[in-house]
Amino acid sequence: MNTTSLDSEPVKLEQSATETARGFVTGEEAEIKTGHGSDEEKSGAHPSRKGNRRFRVALAVAGVAAVAALTYAYENFVAHYESTDDAFIEGDATPIAPQVAGQVVQLLVNDNQEVKQGEVLVRIDAREYQAKADQTRANLEAAKGRLEQANAQYAVDQAKVEQEKANVIAAEAESKYAEADSKRYQAVGDIAVSRSQQDLADTQAKSTAAQVDAARSKEFAAEAQAKLDQANMGTAAAEIEGDEAADRQAELDLSYTEVTAPIAGFITHRTVDNGAYVQAGQNLLAVMPRQVWIVANFKETQLKHMRPGQPVEVRVDAYPQVKFQGHVDSIQAGTGARFSLLPPENATGNYVKVVERVPVKIVLDGVPGAACVLGAGMSVEPKVRVN
Repeated sequence: MNTTSLDSEPVKLEQSATETARGFVTGEEAEIKTGHGSDEEKSGAHPSRKGNRRFRVALAVAGVAAVAALTYAYENFVAHYESTDDAFIEGDATPIAPQVAGQVVQLLVNDNQEVKQGEVLVRIDAREYQAKADQTRANLEAAKGRLEQANAQYAVDQAKVEQEKANVIAAEAESKYAEADSKRYQAVGDIAVSRSQQDLADTQAKSTAAQVDAARSKEFAAEAQAKLDQANMGTAAAEIEGDEAADRQAELDLSYTEVTAPIAGFITHRTVDNGAYVQAGQNLLAVMPRQVWIVANFKETQLKHMRPGQPVEVRVDAYPQVKFQGHVDSIQAGTGARFSLLPPENATGNYVKVVERVPVKIVLDGVPGAACVLGAGMSVEPKVRVN
């Protein structure tokens, strides 16, 4: 067997195929450049080659379109969003407790009922508190009467003070006159007046002097009484202030027998019924407001581009057909584990690094309507746009 001819035959076939391909390319280029060709080629004598070329062009266009579509999807739906299913609705559930003790005589709300701010929820028996209010009001009126009496007494005693001052002046004048007479009688001696007249003048001078001292004592007593009246007026005024405070407290306790809603919302966690005896500070029910927010526990690796104010799309498990809009309000300065009841102590034992979660507060941009009631603890899935 001639092995040399067998080995060289593939080489010749390859060279022949190469030359044929070169001739085809050259002829095709010539046809393109000159615009001339055989009638058979002009009429589409090689449909397989044209079909392959069109297929390659279509395939290239489809590839470019697919790359563009994937890029658009990644940029708009994956790269610029962070989401988590570890998120729940939170709200300020306000507990309602009475400020006075008593028996519930009227329960005006039912479970899950919507109430307005200031609406009466529970009425407590007010008879005892009404009696206390009446008593304190009577004490206040009595104190006001004592103050008026003290004012009147002070006016009377003040007039007495002025009268006693006038008596002192009159007594001093008489005393001076009697003393002058006594001195004149002494000056003339026994020649002009008798000894008995001199003694009488001396006696009158001493008597009027004693009357001056008595008048002054009465004046001092009247002034002291006036000061006492002033003190009584102050005491009566203080009693009025105390009685007014007691009256206000009694009226306040009376008003506390009507337990009202401090905010608008829905009645939840009701534990009171008609006829029950309640104590001050005992939780009767709670009011959940419509204004709620979301606490989403994102992984710490998701917070690189997250900032307050970024828009959020929220889906609630209870209402999958509704999309709620919101925004990032704030990011907690610490992980959830750090503020737990028993925070982990990483400085002891073997340490295994795990991805921590950080609570992020998300606020809804609008309060949902009556058809969508959002309650605390409901599961949600927020999606934050972080571009």
